[in-house]
Amino acid sequence: MMAIEVRIERLWIPDSVDAADAADFLAAVEVGRKVRMDTWGSDDLAYTPLEKLLELDDPYERQVILVAKIGDEIVGTVDIALPLADNLDLAEFTLDILPEYQRQGVGRQLLEAAEHFAREEGRTMILVDTNHPGASLHEFAPEQLVPGSGQGYVPLGSREVDFAQRTGYTLQHIEQFSSCTLPLDSKLVAELEAEAQEANNGRYRLHHWTDRCPERWLEAVAALENQAGGDAGPDDDSMVFDARILREAEEVTIAQGRRTVVTAVEHIATETLVGLTTISVLAQRQDVVFQDDTVVLQAHRGNKLGLLIKVANMERLTEQFPDARVIYTWNAPENRYLLTVNRQLGFTTAGVTGIWQKELPDLGPSRS
Repeated sequence: MMAIEVRIERLWIPDSVDAADAADFLAAVEVGRKVRMDTWGSDDLAYTPLEKLLELDDPYERQVILVAKIGDEIVGTVDIALPLADNLDLAEFTLDILPEYQRQGVGRQLLEAAEHFAREEGRTMILVDTNHPGASLHEFAPEQLVPGSGQGYVPLGSREVDFAQRTGYTLQHIEQFSSCTLPLDSKLVAELEAEAQEANNGRYRLHHWTDRCPERWLEAVAALENQAGGDAGPDDDSMVFDARILREAEEVTIAQGRRTVVTAVEHIATETLVGLTTISVLAQRQDVVFQDDTVVLQAHRGNKLGLLIKVANMERLTEQFPDARVIYTWNAPENRYLLTVNRQLGFTTAGVTGIWQKELPDLGPSRS
């Protein structure tokens, strides 16, 4: 069979989606939508062109997109994300190849080009993910690949897993991907609220805000966000939040048109915040929303506070954004507590995401 001639180019980012030079950008975003339709059976997880354009303007992360062209048609993309505030040795790739061009060497050429770019930028640690809908987990159930840390598995016989292994990547960990239909059933809400209130016995009170944290709670929320990121281990160099950084992050989110719905819980006796949960709403698509961090301080666990704040926040979300019809979340399979809370709320497993890692040779100070 004659090899397909593939041309790899860096994608031009237009000033607007209506610009005369936006055609390739729109085509690249459409590749991502088609890939997600093929994987998940819907485009809920796909960017709209404007959403993607807004996301590219992020002071904490530089994004570069490479495209694979056959003739004038874009048949694959790789989004290269380079953190700017932390993890400065890291690059994260999102690789999308149109289904009809898979298994033809397009993905390998794009990945090699992305790795070369990352090396030139001084990034030596690469992360890439593979996505596996629930049906595929059962299809390949006898053949499982378990991660280097944590629980869960990916199906060993899948094309994505074969590709990741053949290109030198190692499976690091698994995230369980779940969804829940909105709005929640009112009877279920009443039952779960009663259960949570009985467990905490009037010792806690809830606080709510949208987009911007009240000044009173700023330092406490920064501390909780640091707690949420603390599970990565002592060698993790992720961003450490303080009041200033939290405010800056809020402004970036607002500038991108996104909304943030937050419920926090205060321990009344000590007047301290001991937990919070956050839901993100996209600028251009408010029917699909995303559960972000949920954290409860260790000393206050066992009081069903996670259940209390998540039920309350999902109710507030429905009040403020009545068009929201589904919420998605990713959790480590070993996080039994949050997975149990999610099941109570009605979340069902949609599939898993495998996080793969590869270490590139450091080009050193001679890099041009």
